[in-house]
Amino acid sequence: MHTSFFTRLAALSAIASLAVALPSGCDRKVTIKAGDTCATISAAHKVSTYQLMKVNTGVINTACDLHVGEEICLAIKGQDCTAVHVVKYGDVCNAIVNEAGISLSTLYANNPNINEGCTNLYPDEVLCTSSHIYY
Repeated sequence: MHTSFFTRLAALSAIASLAVALPSGCDRKVTIKAGDTCATISAAHKVSTYQLMKVNTGVINTACDLHVGEEICLAIKGQDCTAVHVVKYGDVCNAIVNEAGISLSTLYANNPNINEGCTNLYPDEVLCTSSHIYY
C-alpha cells in the first residue's frame, strides 16, 4: 500500500509542531522523553520549577503539558540558577533557607511563585536556593 500524500503531510505537520523556537540566549536545553514532567526535568537538570516555566513562557502551560520529542530551554545565559532544593513533604521555607544559608527574602525573590506565608510548597517542586538573586 502507498501512503497517501495527505497522510504523509499530516505526519510531517505533527513533527514540525514539536519544533518550538527556543528563546534567545538559551544556554541549556533538553528534549522531552516519555514520562518527563516539569518536576523530574527540574530536579534532574538542577533548574527551579519557576525558572523552567519562566524560560518557556508560551511553550509550557501552567499544567506543564509536555510533548515527547519537543525541545525546551532550561536556562537563559546569565539567568541560570543551578543551586536548588527539591521540596519534600513537610518542608517549610525557614528550614530550606537555613539549610541553604540564604535569607527568606532571597528565597522569595528567586521563587516568586511562593506565596508570602510559604504555604503553597508541594512535594517535588524545585526551588532556587542561590544567594545570588536572578529574578
